Amino acid sequence: MNSASETSTLPEALTVQPVKAKRVRTPSKVNDFYELTKPRLNFLVLVTTLVGYYMAARGANDWHLVIHTLLATALTAAGASVLNQVIERDFDKLMPRTRLRPLPDGRISPREGIIYGCVLGLGGVVYLALAVNGLTALLGAFTLLSYLFVYTPMKRWTTLNTVIGAIPGAIPPVMGWTAVHGKFGPAAAVLFCILFFWQMPHFLAIAIMYRRDYAAGGFMMLPVVDHDLYVTGRQIVLYNAFLIPITLMPTLLHMTGVVYFASALVLGFGYLTFGLICAATRQRPDARKLFFASIIYLPVLLTVMMLDKQ
Repeated sequence: MNSASETSTLPEALTVQPVKAKRVRTPSKVNDFYELTKPRLNFLVLVTTLVGYYMAARGANDWHLVIHTLLATALTAAGASVLNQVIERDFDKLMPRTRLRPLPDGRISPREGIIYGCVLGLGGVVYLALAVNGLTALLGAFTLLSYLFVYTPMKRWTTLNTVIGAIPGAIPPVMGWTAVHGKFGPAAAVLFCILFFWQMPHFLAIAIMYRRDYAAGGFMMLPVVDHDLYVTGRQIVLYNAFLIPITLMPTLLHMTGVVYFASALVLGFGYLTFGLICAATRQRPDARKLFFASIIYLPVLLTVMMLDKQ
């Protein structure tokens, strides 16, 4: 992919300045290994896993099982993050906002990253198998492998990578559910769908905000090739719209009560409104507003879901 020609064809009104990475402190080896695990991103993984566990639990919770599930899931997710950065280290060098990450900046060697990532990832899957159950371990392994060997390479050659990447991103609440029951069910499918459809406007907004960075790195994000952002905007609205009825399903399945139902409607139409504005203007500031709306929407929705659990 010719990133130079790609960026030159972006409409002038839609261009964004690349975000330059800045050193805010002297890097340390310990901090570099910590940052490789993407702790802020994986905090969301743990939160959604906990939500799945809580919604599945009946009666007194087994706190030992909760702790084992969260720790093992954290290890698996951290391993995926580290190995993803090992694979993409040469491409990260090309993007201003990622070039100072530990691997592209040379502070952590690829060999160190591979060993670290494999220990974390494989350790997490084995931990799930030994301390939780086989199905949850299988889901953890699927998440790890699909993220690394399907989603990561697809980012280089098709805009469908976001859809594929949303699949492993939506599995953590299912892992929380199966940790309790050891099997799937309609409720687990609903939790998966809520996370899946929420992710799409969220990540498309990010891709709009950093489209020049992605183009420089040679990543086939939809906003990179969709120069006028019409297709991107339509997809944002479509996923936002589908999310509304899906978020009502927990009440229809008797997982939650009417408070959650009403809250899901209000939140859903609020999220959709930001999506419609972003699709209409196709401007970076409105994509940024959609992004912030998405990170407010999900924790509020999940909190009300847990509080109104039936």
